[in-house]
Amino acid sequence: MAGSLSPQNVAEVTRALDLSGVFVNGMLGGVLARDRRLDLFGFLAIGIVSGLGGGIVRDTLLQHGTPVALTDYTYIAVAAAGTMLAFVADLSRHTTGLPFNLLDALALSVWAVAGAQKTLAVGLGWLSAVLLGTITAVGGGAIRDIMLNRTPAIFGGNRLYATVAVLVSGVMVLCRRLGAPTVGILAGIVIGVSLRLAALTWNWRLPRSPDWRPGTSQDQDS
Repeated sequence: MAGSLSPQNVAEVTRALDLSGVFVNGMLGGVLARDRRLDLFGFLAIGIVSGLGGGIVRDTLLQHGTPVALTDYTYIAVAAAGTMLAFVADLSRHTTGLPFNLLDALALSVWAVAGAQKTLAVGLGWLSAVLLGTITAVGGGAIRDIMLNRTPAIFGGNRLYATVAVLVSGVMVLCRRLGAPTVGILAGIVIGVSLRLAALTWNWRLPRSPDWRPGTSQDQDS
């Protein structure tokens, strides 16, 4: 039963996940815009890029028609709605609390699932699905951070972020191969949210490059 959804139903679920990620990331972009004390236009620019950037990059790379965010106005409206929520309500005081972290983890996971699902739906292979699922999840945030002159979260030695997107995309691909896309959607989101929250709680990070420096000729002589 869990794996028996028709392709049309899977597409509808994927769209709903995509839009939920758009809303949450638009809101997260608005939170950062408030922190920089931007005006309304700045809020909307940062929020919409945050909400739509990853999906537009994904759809452009798929070369499967015009990016959906530019043909389905629901996407822009949902991104703007999330941004305006952050504009009218000061959510920045809650950015270190569980609700904010949960929304962040949820957005990351649902976008990775949606990106991998869309890539598989156009007939590309598992590696492309993992790659584009990850880009969908982190692309908008990376573009947003660059616009705000911040080191993108995926490069800044932060607690597990892009790694979570890679894992979630892999789970979606595996379950799709096993003929259980619904299981992949649910398992991907649950695993992604759990891992991201655990990383935030226990400060899990990927190892950095060792502080290695080549020795000088004097060092070698001694």
